Amino acid sequence: MREQAGRLDGRVAVVTGAARGVGELLARKLSARGATVVLVGLEADELKAVAGRLHTACGHWYADVTDDAAMARVAEEAVERFGKVDIVVANAGVATGGPVEGSDPEAWRRVIEVNLIGAAVTARAFLPALRRSRGYFLQIASLAAITPAPMMSAYCASKSGAEAFAHCLRAEVAHQGVRVGVGYLSWTDTDMVRGADRDDVLRELRRRLPWPANRTYPLGPAVDRLVAGIERRSPHVYAQWWLRGTQSVRGCLPGVIATVGGREMRRLAPRLAGRAHGPGQGLVGAGGAADEAARGGARSRVDTERN
Repeated sequence: MREQAGRLDGRVAVVTGAARGVGELLARKLSARGATVVLVGLEADELKAVAGRLHTACGHWYADVTDDAAMARVAEEAVERFGKVDIVVANAGVATGGPVEGSDPEAWRRVIEVNLIGAAVTARAFLPALRRSRGYFLQIASLAAITPAPMMSAYCASKSGAEAFAHCLRAEVAHQGVRVGVGYLSWTDTDMVRGADRDDVLRELRRRLPWPANRTYPLGPAVDRLVAGIERRSPHVYAQWWLRGTQSVRGCLPGVIATVGGREMRRLAPRLAGRAHGPGQGLVGAGGAADEAARGGARSRVDTERN
């Protein structure tokens, strides 16, 4: 029996970054509530496997969210196939960690491209369909949008930008009947977080955060909260209960992080000095590896065509 079946009957929902983690489970839970789901990502085999686990009709598209032409094609084909789009979740994301100095420039830039520019590309592609359906756009942000953190400059910058982008978009399209929400998640049990934890310094920094920010939270309840927010077309969705409270103190957090984080970085400086940085310290987790592989394949195809 489908869990809470029928709440989204007849709706068509697009989920980017749907091959694994938050996107994969979100797609399954939206399907369980009756939605037709459009899966978008860079892992064709995984997308096909996810599609096979859904309760309702679905489609899956291999596309890079930073590619305007590819995402416009996905939007056009999804509407042609299913008749409309009611919900879009801009979930695709990647991460890298480490000090800015000596970081891998390509990986750092890619985090901004996927997490921020990819959100704008996704919105631009699907806004005509959302305007016709008076639909809902959910931008997945993060605790990293609310508070800065050392060793996470690219991710924090990208998620802060994505949050600001969603707020701007909300004001632009409200009069057209389109609602825009921002979803906030803390450290959640995904491939990305597990990949970051393989770095001993990042893992130690995270564990020294104050409670409750130092915990890793289970994926299921977090995604349940996102689904509930989608059903309500909420302007803000908090995947962990305590994140709502951080909004009231976010103005103080940069100063606190500068003091506490600066102390931690001084303590860890000897260990960081002995580490190799630069190329090779790329995107974290299985999703990051898939992104790098997909771009490597694209570059190879371009080089072949040029030759």
